[in-house]
Amino acid sequence: MLTLSDIQAGYGSLQILHGVNFTVDKGEIVALLGANGAGKTTTLRVISGLVPARGGSVTFEGQDITGLRSDKRVGMGLVQVAEGRELFGTLTVEENLHMGAWTTSSSQRTAAMSEVLDLFPILSERRKQRTETMSGGQQQMLAVGRALMARPKLLMLDEPSIGLAPKLVSQVLEAVQIIRNTGVTVLIVEQNAAATLAISDRAYVIESGAIAFEGKGSHLLDDDRVRRAYLGL
Repeated sequence: MLTLSDIQAGYGSLQILHGVNFTVDKGEIVALLGANGAGKTTTLRVISGLVPARGGSVTFEGQDITGLRSDKRVGMGLVQVAEGRELFGTLTVEENLHMGAWTTSSSQRTAAMSEVLDLFPILSERRKQRTETMSGGQQQMLAVGRALMARPKLLMLDEPSIGLAPKLVSQVLEAVQIIRNTGVTVLIVEQNAAATLAISDRAYVIESGAIAFEGKGSHLLDDDRVRRAYLGL
């Protein structure tokens, strides 16, 4: 479904990615792990089209999208939930959800709204509440819900559990599994390596802007290198 081939990218004179290669197959949950500054978020931004690739290629469903605008990628079904949520605080829950559906038809919006509110019942209860008055966990659910309103084929999540209590982290990761079970492929960047590997089909570890190693989520969970570097064991 998604293939990154020898991706080079950075900001100004700073080179962040030095030949990133990986694939995401349809129906998978794939985790991208790594230390702060390793290049995880930059990789997602390259996939989304927010940061241009300086070399290499991004292929989505067999089409080279390396030079495609980010809004066109959303229309193709490639949708990202940014770190920090980036919601419209003065808008209501319902208004934020509608903001995520600008690439879809009215019938698709109606179906998506129903599915999102079923997945996150708290959003249904607070449809008319201003987003800035909600808790961090509720806002994260809203951020994911807004992305789902775009009817993604591949959903990318950048640190969805950041700043959340352990109970809420579990709820968010459980929602990720439910989303995958509805047919949406998921690529997740997450600092909570143990919990993320437990739900992932496969995972990649990025170090200094390149993939250091990869494997099944369950295998990497038992890998001594991952356990020492990311699980504190």
